[in-house]
Amino acid sequence: MKRAYVGRFAPTPSGPLHFGSLVTALASWLDARHHGGRWLLRVDDLDPPRQQPGAVDTILHQLDRFGLHWDGAPLHQSRRADAYDAAVERLLAGKQAFYCTLSRKQLQALDNVHPGPAAAQPPGPDRAVRLTVPDAERCFEDRLQGRVCANLAREGGPFVIRRRDGLFAYQLACALDDADQGITDVVRGSDLLASTLRQLRVLECLAAPPPRYAHLPVIMDPTGGKMSKSAGAAALDPDHPAPALFAALACVGLAPEPALGRAGIDEQLAWARAHWRPALLPGGRRQPPPAFLRTERD
Repeated sequence: MKRAYVGRFAPTPSGPLHFGSLVTALASWLDARHHGGRWLLRVDDLDPPRQQPGAVDTILHQLDRFGLHWDGAPLHQSRRADAYDAAVERLLAGKQAFYCTLSRKQLQALDNVHPGPAAAQPPGPDRAVRLTVPDAERCFEDRLQGRVCANLAREGGPFVIRRRDGLFAYQLACALDDADQGITDVVRGSDLLASTLRQLRVLECLAAPPPRYAHLPVIMDPTGGKMSKSAGAAALDPDHPAPALFAALACVGLAPEPALGRAGIDEQLAWARAHWRPALLPGGRRQPPPAFLRTERD
């Protein structure tokens, strides 16, 4: 039986949303609404040192001002330690994960390819937990990027699901959250494409159904670099959302008439919902900066 569409947007509260974040959120929101589905909000606040005070409230305010309203209460990863710990213990008990004490320096000496369970250690303090991976090519079909394949054993090998300091790794948390929330479709940036096969491996080991993926091309900044919070990308202006939203429509494959740029966000989103077609989503791994950003930068 086909599952009812459930999408999600999962920002990291390391700072406010920027234009690239808006493009991803908009595409995910439109795809969910087109399919008559739910659109959930998850706060990926898994790594306290990376968080910026007040960023969660800022992100919620930005999404609200841009008209991208979510369904239900936001899920916070920081409140799911018990679920993550139970998953790690289950994987350890099933011999699908093992304890490891290899340092980064030791891994560098191994060309950054972990030797696998042969390096397993008994339980104890100051140990990471790694998930086993098969020495075989694995593939998945991305809605935008086509067939994506890799041999995880040769691309780093078993990967960390719980760090030596006790914090849970992104690959575990993201995959388990998707499973527990019943996510059927993930629309996100192509910068996360390399993570997908690892997350699929987590879901396979947990016997959880995988979502469909659509990886959007990353929006580049006016200098040609990836737009990101760490690179100082300008925050979205929640007091003047219409210009940025109009520019984002073109980045998700729509072609609005210039007159729509003078309309408010409600009218722009209504137009986008009426004209949305999943086939319009752009493929590729990179998108040049839209004229909106170049104008703002000049």
